[in-house]
Amino acid sequence: MMRKLTFILVFAVSMISTMTVSAQGRYGRDSAECIKYLSFYVQYMKQNNLNEAAPLWRKAMALCPPTANQNMLLDGMKILRKDLAQVKNNDARVKEIVDSLIMLHQMRIDNYPKYSVQANANLALDMLNYRVKIDPMGVYQRLGVVFEVAKGKTPVSVPVRYMDLVSQLYKEGAISAEDVMTAFQKASATLDLVAEAAKTDKEKADAVSAGTDVEKIFSASGVASCENLISIYGPQYAATPDDKNLLKGMVSTLSAQNCVEENLFRQAVESLHKQEPSYKSAYYLFRLYSSANDYDKAVDYMEEAIGYPESDTQTDAGYYFEMAQYLYLKASRPAEAFKAAKACAAKAEEISDDALLGKAYFLIAQMWGSRKCDGNEVEVRAPYWVAVDYLVKAKNTNPELADEANKLIGSYSSYFPAQSDAFMYDVIDGASYTVDCGGMRETTRVRTQK
Repeated sequence: MMRKLTFILVFAVSMISTMTVSAQGRYGRDSAECIKYLSFYVQYMKQNNLNEAAPLWRKAMALCPPTANQNMLLDGMKILRKDLAQVKNNDARVKEIVDSLIMLHQMRIDNYPKYSVQANANLALDMLNYRVKIDPMGVYQRLGVVFEVAKGKTPVSVPVRYMDLVSQLYKEGAISAEDVMTAFQKASATLDLVAEAAKTDKEKADAVSAGTDVEKIFSASGVASCENLISIYGPQYAATPDDKNLLKGMVSTLSAQNCVEENLFRQAVESLHKQEPSYKSAYYLFRLYSSANDYDKAVDYMEEAIGYPESDTQTDAGYYFEMAQYLYLKASRPAEAFKAAKACAAKAEEISDDALLGKAYFLIAQMWGSRKCDGNEVEVRAPYWVAVDYLVKAKNTNPELADEANKLIGSYSSYFPAQSDAFMYDVIDGASYTVDCGGMRETTRVRTQK
């Protein structure tokens, strides 16, 4: 009981100290005692002896204003987290310590504005780690504000866990579908800022991966139907059609939920691209015009997306693959599809993405396997040699494609020319042979059926 009262008194005194510090100086009314206890507890902290440090730290907190030393607040957080690990089964005590921990974060935010961004980021983690079970609505409300401060310094796990919490609150009926939408926009926008601020490829990849997780949680929330999205976004767009952040959120969300045929999606993408041309908005315009079967505009926008210097190799590789599939399967432009697939393969090889490289090889094999070429008995069948070459590459690069590749190898091999036909045109097994057909060209090796 005494310890609990001490805790309450510690923070009551600290709050009073905050209001009077300007009149009393950095170390408060009793500066000598404040400095003494700061020195005492720090010696134990240096030894990582938190048990001995704790009572001395509490005395320092009672004597000193928060401005005495920022480390006093940070050290207190370490002590309180250790206390939490030891009282897991005492709900009342847990709540008391968690409240004190959050108060320390707030003291740091209020008294050390230079460190406000990092302080808010750390507050978010502790709220999700400790307070979310005690006050989920309070955590939800506070994190919405934290994102606005922490921005690109936000730990990538926070927006993901935030969306988990939002989804759960929606299922419990505590928040509305529009609240979920707003939360998703905040989480996504924050991760975009984290990706932009990333100093390494890994940091950027982590942010992108977290963004994917946020989209998955949102998709599973039950809010993300096209009908719901249009009903929520429509009035917002009508009210502020030039709001760049709104446009970004609309485009990203409608695209992720495959609402690309909606008129609102087209309006948002075109508005965003006019305001802030980027590889992302160019890509969305590709999707828009490809769904409308406007092949020329679709390809132009995809080439524009790939041409932006800020799109990385991984992104470009994926874009090339998507364009190759589109040109081959939907636009019936095999030569251009072949060129795009080859570009995809080159990019995938550059970044050692074997999964994508195998898919690119497999797609090229299908292009050659379906290619109809004019000429003699050998020339019309030669494309199957190239197709099999690429199928072998595909399964060797990406073993997951092996079963499907082997089936096609068996099928395509049955169309190899007969040895007797090849002999008539002075073509022998094992010889090098160049296939040139409809803008596609490859060198392969002769194989015949005996």
